[in-house]
Amino acid sequence: MSGKYEKLAKEIIELVGGKANVKNLIHCQTRLRFDLVDTNKAAKDQLGQLDGVAGVIDSGGQFQVVIGTHVSEVYEDVKAQLGELEEVADTGDGKKKNLLTLGIEFISTSFSPIIPAMSGAGMIKALLALLVLFNLVSNESQTYYIVNFMADAVFYFLPFFLANTAARKLKCNPYLAMALAGVLLHPNFAALIAEGNPVELFAMPVRLVGYGASVIPILLIVIVQSFIEKFFNRIIPNAVKIVFVPMFTILLTGIVALVAVGPLGSYVGEFIAAGFNGIRTVAPWAPAVIVGTLLPVMVMFGIHTSIGPLDVIQLTSVGYANIFGPGAMVSNIATGVASLVASRRTKVQKEQQVAVSAGITALMGITEPALYGVALPKKYPLIGTMIGGGLGGLYAGVSGASRFATGSSGLPAIPLYIGEDISNLINILIAIAITMITTAIATYLLSLRFEKEEVQEKTTNSVIEVDSILINSPINGEMMPLAEVTDEAFSTGMLGQGVAFEPTEGKIVAPFDGEVVSLFPTKHAIGLRCENGVELLIHVGLNTVELNGKYFDALVAQGDKVTRGQTLLTFDLDKIRAEGYTTQTPVVVTNTANYKEVKLDSLGLKNIDNVMLTIQV
Repeated sequence: MSGKYEKLAKEIIELVGGKANVKNLIHCQTRLRFDLVDTNKAAKDQLGQLDGVAGVIDSGGQFQVVIGTHVSEVYEDVKAQLGELEEVADTGDGKKKNLLTLGIEFISTSFSPIIPAMSGAGMIKALLALLVLFNLVSNESQTYYIVNFMADAVFYFLPFFLANTAARKLKCNPYLAMALAGVLLHPNFAALIAEGNPVELFAMPVRLVGYGASVIPILLIVIVQSFIEKFFNRIIPNAVKIVFVPMFTILLTGIVALVAVGPLGSYVGEFIAAGFNGIRTVAPWAPAVIVGTLLPVMVMFGIHTSIGPLDVIQLTSVGYANIFGPGAMVSNIATGVASLVASRRTKVQKEQQVAVSAGITALMGITEPALYGVALPKKYPLIGTMIGGGLGGLYAGVSGASRFATGSSGLPAIPLYIGEDISNLINILIAIAITMITTAIATYLLSLRFEKEEVQEKTTNSVIEVDSILINSPINGEMMPLAEVTDEAFSTGMLGQGVAFEPTEGKIVAPFDGEVVSLFPTKHAIGLRCENGVELLIHVGLNTVELNGKYFDALVAQGDKVTRGQTLLTFDLDKIRAEGYTTQTPVVVTNTANYKEVKLDSLGLKNIDNVMLTIQV
């Protein structure tokens, strides 16, 4: 744990409902994925407004906090503060999950932790394909043979990985689950398959089928294990549980696995494989078009993690994958191109910087920064992305472009499309070229209207021909420089430029006519936006979030329109100080980057009629 994101981790835990509300936490490439006891306890709007959080999604049974490519560092700090999670009863948050929702949740949670291993193995196969393509390695050499099985190992032993993650999701022993995966892949069972003679287990026939690289059988087996293990945990005395629960779980589940559940899973896998081939025959273009067009929407709702595993199932069934990969590839490329075009069209320097970095990241296969930082706020890049992604997906689908290993869906993943026939690689390159060109044209043409509207909107919302905006004090008290605040997030200007007050009265008033854009559930902080566009955060005291709203009263709600001088919050200064909290109250302009300068008025005692800040437009 680095501690770099300790403060953000603390805020995230508080706003998801506290440690007691967290059943489980994992992360993928960009998101923290919480399993919560009650999602109603999570403050979704406030989470989305945290500095360091790109967005929040409640979908597929998971509460997802979008962080970005540094999510693993944030995860470590959150995990450290959560500590060992206790077993908690699911109170049911009032939403009864149907079988489809439960299935999506189970699959996505099982696959998410192993995506890095599959991506790494897929990229090794891509590298090997490049070496063969440029005649640097022969596919008849021992080097090729060894490196190839290094990459194949992840897929062949996929039942082991899924056994572990599925068992953790179902709250059963992951090591017993992995032992059952070992039963499926044991060399002696492989020898029975090779011999081909009929095999019986307690007079019951065993279907001789290979389970290497399979998905469905082990997931079904772990579900059976969860019931058998929990049953024996209930009836066996604690003194001998450690011996007899594992024994009965492995023996009984193993028998059921070999004679019933495993074969059932293999039949399901064969049926799915036939379905994939049917789609390829009847409408080969459809999956790539749908994913290419709608992937940004899927990402927003978090359902892409449930569709992605279809590529793994398809790959292990028929040897290639085109249900998700090609559409995801062109959509991610489109997102990157749209963001880069937007960076050239916007006049706001901060937006330019965000769009450039997010665009490059999207081209590499990670789209959340571009989606939440550029496409959604500005709208037209999202439309351009869907147009370009759809057209590129159409070509990819019609041409039958497929990938032969799993991995990320960005420019570095192009070698995944190298197969025995070079035309497959050419087709995905053509699809990418179509995507780039059409996305750039569509985004540029849309920007001619949307960027003009944004400029007009900013002009309408501002005082005409003003060079500066005056902001009155929202509080009676002693005004001091922000640098004197004993909280680094404020004193360094990390959250924006501004001032701070030592209050003489427990009351916050609106310093201008505007709107309440955020109000924390604990009522210790409020965000305002004035008609000129200035965004102001007023934070009463330091670490007062720990009071959980005690001694605070809010007289307004998020979304309310307010007028200058209107009372917004009241609080008991004496009682807050008696609890040992510092009552320094920072007031910062959170969109400081949009203005030339934020100037402090004279320091000292201020009342609510005095000017606090002068903002140079």
